[in-house]
Amino acid sequence: MKKNRMLALAVVMFTQFLLAQKIEIKPYLQDAEPTSIKIMWQTNSGEEAIVYWGTKKNKLKNKTKGISFDVNFTEKRVHEVALSGLERFTTYYYKVQTGKAISEIYQFKTPPFAGTTKKINLVAMSDMQNDWQHPTKFKEVVEKGVLTYFDKHYKGDISDNLAMVVIPGDLVERGTSFNQWEEDFFKQSEKLFSKVPVYPVPGNHERNSDYFFKYFSLPKNGSPEYAEHWWFKDYANTRIIGLDSNDGYRDIKQQLVWLKELLEKTAKNDEIDFVFAQLHHPHKSELWIPGEEDFSGKVVKLLEEFSEKSNKPSLHFFGHTHGYSRGQSKEHKHLWVNVASAGGAIDNWGEFEGRDYDEFTVTQDEYGFVLATIDPNKENPSFTLKRISRGNNIQFRNNELRDSITVFKKTIQPNTPLLNDFDTEKQPIYKVVLKANSFKTDKDKAFHAASNWQVSTTKDFSKIVYNSWKQHENWYYRENRQKDDDLTDEVVDRKLNNDTTYYVRVRYRDQFLNWSNWSAVKTFKTIK
Repeated sequence: MKKNRMLALAVVMFTQFLLAQKIEIKPYLQDAEPTSIKIMWQTNSGEEAIVYWGTKKNKLKNKTKGISFDVNFTEKRVHEVALSGLERFTTYYYKVQTGKAISEIYQFKTPPFAGTTKKINLVAMSDMQNDWQHPTKFKEVVEKGVLTYFDKHYKGDISDNLAMVVIPGDLVERGTSFNQWEEDFFKQSEKLFSKVPVYPVPGNHERNSDYFFKYFSLPKNGSPEYAEHWWFKDYANTRIIGLDSNDGYRDIKQQLVWLKELLEKTAKNDEIDFVFAQLHHPHKSELWIPGEEDFSGKVVKLLEEFSEKSNKPSLHFFGHTHGYSRGQSKEHKHLWVNVASAGGAIDNWGEFEGRDYDEFTVTQDEYGFVLATIDPNKENPSFTLKRISRGNNIQFRNNELRDSITVFKKTIQPNTPLLNDFDTEKQPIYKVVLKANSFKTDKDKAFHAASNWQVSTTKDFSKIVYNSWKQHENWYYRENRQKDDDLTDEVVDRKLNNDTTYYVRVRYRDQFLNWSNWSAVKTFKTIK
C-alpha cells in the first residue's frame, strides 16, 4: 500500500514537472511607439503574462500584466503584454514571467518622435524560410551577419543602434506547420528580436496561416476587415507601409484604394520625408521572371506618383526571388530593392528564366541583408541603403559591402548636358553616333550615374524612335555589362529611315537619382 502511494506521488510529481511552465519562444518586440511597446513570448502552458520593466537593469520596479491565448489547440500559450507610459528614445530593461518560468533580462529602446535629428537604422531582409541543406543559415545571417556587423561598426547595444527589422515575407517554409515557427524562425532570431522590434508581412510560404497573425501583433491601422494584412508604422520622418501581395489579397481592390488614400495623406504630412513600402512579390525580377506579379507593379506606380507629386522619395522592399537586386524608377526618386535571401536556398544565376531589366543596376545571387540609414537632417534629409553580403555556396563573404546608394529629399540637378553638333554631311541609316560633353554638377561628391538618349522624328518628341536609358553599372550574371562606358556617347543600334530628319536630346542623372534638364535639341539627316 505504501509503495502504491509512493508510486502515485511520483506520477503526480512527474506530471507536474511536465506541466511546469517553460518559455519555448523567448520574448520578442512588436509595434513600438515613442511611449509604448508590445512584448510577446510563448510557453508550453500557463495563463499568466507578466512583464517587469524599468530604466535600470537591477531595478525593474514596474509590473504590467497582459493577455494569453491559444496558438495550436494545446496547452501552449502565446503571451502579449502592452507597456505604456514610456519615455521617448529611452532604454528600458525587462523580463517576462509565466508562473515559475522567468526569462533573463533584455533591453529595448523606444522610438523618437518626429523631428529628431539623430540618424536611424533599420534592417530589411526576407525569405529566411528553412533550406534543408543549410537549416541554420538564418541564424548565421542574424548572429554573424546583423549582430556582428553592428557590434563592429557601432558602439553600444544593438537596441541603441537599430530601430527595427522589416521582413517582406517567407519567414518559414510552410506557414501551416506549427513547429517551424519556433524552430526555424524564432529560435534562430531570438538574440535580435528580444531587443529590436520586427515587422513582417506575409509571403506565399506563410499560406495565410493563423500562426502568422497569432505570432505577430502588427499595427491595426489598415482596413478594419483585413486587420494586419496591410498597415503602416511611422518612425521619426519615415513611414513604413506593409502590404499583402499574396493570392486572395492582391486582388482585393480595397488594398490599393487604402494605399492611394494613405499616400495622399502622407504627401500632406510635413513630418514624413520618406516612404518605405514592403510586400513579398516583385514587379520585375532579374533572377526569376516566373515570380513576378502585376499587383506589385500597381503598387510601384502609386509610389512613383506619390514621389512625383510630393517630392518625397520612396522605395519598395520585396523578396520571393532568393537573391539581392537594386534598381530605380526612370522618372522618379523611387528605389526597387530585393532584400533576400536570409536563409532560403539561393536562386542561382542560370537556374531559372531571367531578364536584364533597365531598372536594375545590381543583381547578386547571395545571402545577406540590407541596412537603411535615415538621416533626418533638417536642411536636406536623406537615406542610404547598403547591401551587406554573406556570399553564397560558391564564394563566402563575411559581411562584405556589395552595393550602396544614397537618396536626398531635395533635388540638386546636374548641369544640362551639351550635345555635340553633327557633321554637315548626312548620317548613315544604321549606327549613328551621338556624343555630348562630360558630366558636371554643383552637388558635392556627385558623379555621372545614368544617361537617357532620345531620337525622334518630331521636334516635340511625340514620336520617339530610339530611347536609351543606361546606368553607370549593370551587374547581371556576375559581370558588369556597363564596364568602361562613360555614358557621354551612344551608338543608335537600330536601322533608321532613309532621307529623314531626326531630332536628338540627352539628359544626365547622378547617383542620387537627380536628373538634369534635357539638352538643347540637335538634328541630323540620314542617307544610305
